[in-house]
Order: sequence, then C-alpha cells, then structure tokens
Amino acid sequence: MNDLDTKIKSTFAGECVYKLRENYSVFSGTNLPSFIKDYLIQRYTDDDGKLDRHSLSIFLEDHVPKKNSQIKNKLIADKKKITLLTKISIVPDIKANVLRFEIPELGIKKSDTLIPTWLLGEHPNDLTADEVWGIFDMCLMESDFDGNKIELCGFKKFNPYEIDLEYYCSRREHYSLQEWIDLLIRSMEYNPEGFDSLSQKLLFINRLLVFVEPNLNLIELAHKGSGKSYVFSNLTKYGWNISGGSVTRAKLFYDVSRQNPGLIMRYDYLAMDEIQTIKFGNEAEVAAGLKTYLEAGKFTVANYSGSSQSSFIILGNIKLDEHMHPISKKYFSHLPVAFTESALLDRFHGFIEGWKLPRIHEDMVVKGYSLNVEYFSEVLHNLRATHHFMEIVDKMLIIPPRADTRDTKAIKRLCSGYLKLLFPHIRSPEDLSVDDFDTYCLKPAIRMRRIIREQINLIDEEYPPELPPITVKR
Repeated sequence: MNDLDTKIKSTFAGECVYKLRENYSVFSGTNLPSFIKDYLIQRYTDDDGKLDRHSLSIFLEDHVPKKNSQIKNKLIADKKKITLLTKISIVPDIKANVLRFEIPELGIKKSDTLIPTWLLGEHPNDLTADEVWGIFDMCLMESDFDGNKIELCGFKKFNPYEIDLEYYCSRREHYSLQEWIDLLIRSMEYNPEGFDSLSQKLLFINRLLVFVEPNLNLIELAHKGSGKSYVFSNLTKYGWNISGGSVTRAKLFYDVSRQNPGLIMRYDYLAMDEIQTIKFGNEAEVAAGLKTYLEAGKFTVANYSGSSQSSFIILGNIKLDEHMHPISKKYFSHLPVAFTESALLDRFHGFIEGWKLPRIHEDMVVKGYSLNVEYFSEVLHNLRATHHFMEIVDKMLIIPPRADTRDTKAIKRLCSGYLKLLFPHIRSPEDLSVDDFDTYCLKPAIRMRRIIREQINLIDEEYPPELPPITVKR
C-alpha cells in the first residue's frame, strides 16, 4: 500500500474496495459489469482485505447464472422459486396489454414470461426501463388458459448504497488536487501511474463530464484501444451505450406505436459508440430530432412533446499518422453524413482529443484501493442534480455582452462539470482560487469548445473559428 491507498481506506472506509486482479478471476464465465463485481468483492472481503473466495463462489453458483444455464429446466423440474442476480430486458406486449421480460443469454424469451400487475404496482418506475439489474425471484406459474409462464414473483432493485453526497464532497478536503485526480482515475478502473502526465490524466477524466453535467453534448474521436467503450459501458447503470446496430427516432426519443419513451428519456447520458458503424433508420429524421434536442433538451414526435436532461456523446475512431496526429484537418469527415452538418455540430459543447490518450496496456489496470464502482456511479448520478456549481461559474466568469450564446452555454456547462469532478467540496467562489478555476476549469472548457468551432469553420465558413473572450474575474 502507498500513501494514496492509506488515504482512500481511511477517508472512504465503507465505500472503497481493494482492487487485485486475481480476486476478479472468480467471476470467470459470468457476464457482470464492474459495478456488480465491485459490490460483490466488497461484500465478501473482510476488514483485513482478504477475499472469501469460497463463499463468493457459492453465491455466484447459486444466484448468478452463466450463459446457457438450464434455468427453465430447473423451474419445470423443481417447481420452486429461483432467485437470480441478473439483468432482464422489459418487453411490452401491446396485444395482450401486459409487460413481459426476457434474458436472451439464458434462453428465456418474452413468449415464456410475464410480469404480474401486482408487482408493477409495487415498482411502477423500476420495471418499465429497457433493462433492469436486480435480484429477481422467478416462479413457474401453471395455466390452462395461455400456457405456463415464468413469472416474476419478487424483485429488489440493485441499489446497495444510500448516498450522502455531502459526505463524499467533504472528503475532497483531505486530498491534494493530484491525489483526487488519481482517485477518480482509480475509480474508473484504471491505474493513474500508467499515464504519462497530469494533462493526460485530465484529458482521460473528461469522459466523466457527461456523467455529472445534465444536457452536456460532447464528441470524442480516438484511436482504437483507448478504453472509451469500456468507460461508457461498465461504470454505471444510469448510462446507455449504443455500439453499432440501427438507431431510429422512435428508439432515441419516443415510440408512438408502443407509447414508449426513448433512450434519451431514461438515462443520464447516451453514448453512440463506433459512430461510423451505426445505421440510422431515417437519417434526416434522426438529425432533425437531435438538432432540436441538443439545443434545448426538448423534442416532438408526432403529437408527443418530451424533455430530458440526458447528456449525449458521440464516440468514434480517427485515422492517425506515424506521429499520432490526425491525418486529416477535418476531424468529422468520416462521421455519418447527418453529423457533418454545421448547424448540428454547433450544438455540441466540446471535443475530446482522444488520440492524445495512450492505448490501454497491462500496467494501466487499477491496483490498490479505489471507490467501489457502484458507489462511484451513484455519486456521479447524484452530482447531476446539484445546482450551486453553475451559480459559482456565473459569479466567476466575465462574459462579453456580444458573446455568442451557444459558446457561452458550452463553456459554462463544461466549467460546471469540471467543478463537480475536481472541486466537489466548494460552496462559493471564495472556496476556490482564481488560478485553479482558470487552469482546471475555464481553459480546458475553452479548448474543448474552440475545437468544435474550428472544425465547423472548415465545413462552413459562415461560422467563424474565434471564441468570445470569456475570462475569469480577478
């Protein structure tokens, strides 16, 4: 253990977990995200940091099904309740006016299942999302009317932490800024010692901005193997990562035929990963919907009007030369046509230069103490609802009267996100030095927005590349 390990263990005694690669081998053969693994590791680790592998293995064998587990056969043969820690997909059956569920990796199809009305009544908000992680009781319900069904007969949402956000924020005072940045990176499941510089670390945690700041829209282009897909797929149940496949307006915003809210209405952020491989059902229709949503957080589909605070990030690859610089000056030239329109691009607040990050290598895997991923994801989720950070930003910035509104909005939202990540303990401008705000919030925000401006100018000269001279009050 080094000094940071000791500090994490003392300041977050109930919320940290000791990351040791060999401990996680117990999950071999299971398909569990990081926030579930960390919870289980912590649950079966004693005060001395020793993992009870035997007890954890028994729990996994009994309650975490492996792919192709014979769950249906067991239900039929034993006729007893089975309790599983798993993820189910909710499927509305409009014709029968019921909700069903499926677990494809276990061979459980929607035609086999039913979610009873009484259970929906007890969990009206939790059993209507596309996917739900939880502890589920399943029973075989025999019926001569419509055949036997696997029915949910009990449910507990996976949410092991009651978050005291004030406690989390107050812990920041025990850390230097560099220590805190290292804690954030460890909690993202990476080893801060694997990065070359502080600037590289700061660039890496830019990916967390959409986790904490509502209605923040970003683009990241990077080389393959930089870890972007992992961050947006494994750290939280509150985000949704689309990786390839087909995307329609109904899927994003609202499905009129099913009267079902789209992804943007159900998650803290929506990531479009491998953007070059995504197919759009009606590209012009999707682009029009996004243009309205990215501007104001609102959308209209048919007669339905909706709003959301979900953030949005596009993730893609970019071709680099031997010096790891983009081959083309026009970064967006390989994006789908819908995302090369200047008016749509202008609604993105910032750009992450992912090619400046290293490829993930062995010594970048986290080692030592970090925040439990489930706890960390709950903290990030709760930080979205805090408003005083934007008030601090308003008080610390000098905005020229004729500054472009979109530029101003972008820079302010980015600054607010940086405050939440790096300085969560502050409550007023007096709690933070002007130089720290300028160096770690304003200047990075300006750089991220400037790249968007410069790239739009290369596409459409009507958009000037310059930003308004927004500065910090001194």
